[in-house]
Amino acid sequence: MTAPLLPGLDARIDGRPTAWERLRDAWLGDPARLRLVSWLAPTLITLLAAVLRVVGLGHPHTIVFDETYYVKDAWSLWVQGYEGSWRTGANEMFAKGDTSALEDTASFVVHPPLGKWLIALGIAAFGPGSSFGWRVSTAIIGTLTVLVVYLLAKALTRSTTVASIAGLLMAVDGLGIVLSRIGLLDGILTFFIVLGILFLVYDRRQTMPRLEDRASHERGDDPTLWGRVFWRRPWVIAAGVALGAATSVKWSGAYVLAAAGIYLVVTDALARRRAGVALWPTDAVLRQGLASFVLLVPVAAAVYVASWSGWFLTTGGYDRQITDNVLTSWVKYHSDILAFHVGLTSSHPYASPAWQWPLLVRPTAFWVGGQNAPCFGTDHCIGTITSIPNPLIWYLGVAAAVYLLVRFVRGLVLRSPMPWSYAIPLVGLAATYLPWLAFPERTIFQFYTVVMAPFLILALALALRDIAGRRSDPRHRRQSGQRTVVVILVLIVLLSAFFYPLWIGLPVPWWFWQAHNWMITWI
Repeated sequence: MTAPLLPGLDARIDGRPTAWERLRDAWLGDPARLRLVSWLAPTLITLLAAVLRVVGLGHPHTIVFDETYYVKDAWSLWVQGYEGSWRTGANEMFAKGDTSALEDTASFVVHPPLGKWLIALGIAAFGPGSSFGWRVSTAIIGTLTVLVVYLLAKALTRSTTVASIAGLLMAVDGLGIVLSRIGLLDGILTFFIVLGILFLVYDRRQTMPRLEDRASHERGDDPTLWGRVFWRRPWVIAAGVALGAATSVKWSGAYVLAAAGIYLVVTDALARRRAGVALWPTDAVLRQGLASFVLLVPVAAAVYVASWSGWFLTTGGYDRQITDNVLTSWVKYHSDILAFHVGLTSSHPYASPAWQWPLLVRPTAFWVGGQNAPCFGTDHCIGTITSIPNPLIWYLGVAAAVYLLVRFVRGLVLRSPMPWSYAIPLVGLAATYLPWLAFPERTIFQFYTVVMAPFLILALALALRDIAGRRSDPRHRRQSGQRTVVVILVLIVLLSAFFYPLWIGLPVPWWFWQAHNWMITWI
């Protein structure tokens, strides 16, 4: 017997199967065909993501927005091992393949090196004069992020359909597309964060049954004081590697690392309570918590230190020789970076404080280019690259996150059963959004929410699963729910097609561009 693709789709309560159920039975009734679909779905979704991210990647052939830092710093890392300073006019020279503006003098940079090392791989492969090369690493990583979102949804729900919905939404969303087509760090950060969360889910699926089975075997009919401490948790180590890499791209990855540690302790505690461990809070915090810390944090720290290898192995990096001890110099450099981040309050026309992010008040225009020649029957066209996500995905995702939060809190208060999968998007959103609320004066941007997008999309996919109906729902409820899901998905795809030209910088008529500015603040 095959597992249902969406809860409720196998139900035969209250009459005949729905149209979707008949279609599913016709196509997926055979286990061999179901296995084929389970491989074909992520493959096709990943290919779609690749096309949307790679085609025309070299446009525009100019350094846009903060590429002025990361692309040039990436090349400097590749040839010098540290980020050097650049003379005036370096952007135009670099676009022509001329890197002679690079100087030996170190530049003060405020983000760790790993993301720039990855960008450097593309530049080294295609040359500094190739704008395709500046961005190909982020495009590949952005494409892989779609696959990881699919795998995460599949691990949470064991449903190919829910995973396909999540993967499709991530593939066609504007934030993921734009940040995959520009040489910035945030798309790379997103990949490592989602990968780390995926590894935590794999760990839960592997470890929790072992804990409950072992506790049940040891206690018999009597409660046991202590549960087993698990040291063999390779997925926790893998999560430490991934989240250490995230922190090595941007320090905000450390928030997710901390949230991962809290998540491990809480889930271990709840599992020990279910298993009948008498001292389950102490057991989870002081015994298993210590083991989880050792498996997670030192690994992440090792990855972070390793990402600075170029700075350690050369002598020209910023603050490298400010003291006689290299570690002391490194700590001093980090102190300077922290002071910069905390004190960054300079004005910027596209700055957007975190409280505005759920409302999508001020997206970032990365590039604006005009075209005076006639196009599409008009006298003037405009090309833009803007970080407006698919508005329907965004607003429905925010609503879905609120829905999951209400269901989760209600379940805790009433001690009623609830899907554990609800916790994952909520933990991800808490770690990627709430810390920014603590810095209301800091200069930050809407496109930082690309790290939130996978978790909003997971929340939306889970909410759509609930809309589609459960096994116990009557046929008319399942039918209306499944039709609603189909309508929402069709509208999302059409809206992505409508916004796609503004995500990749295609020249469009002025009126067409204006039709996308749904708020005055989007201009």
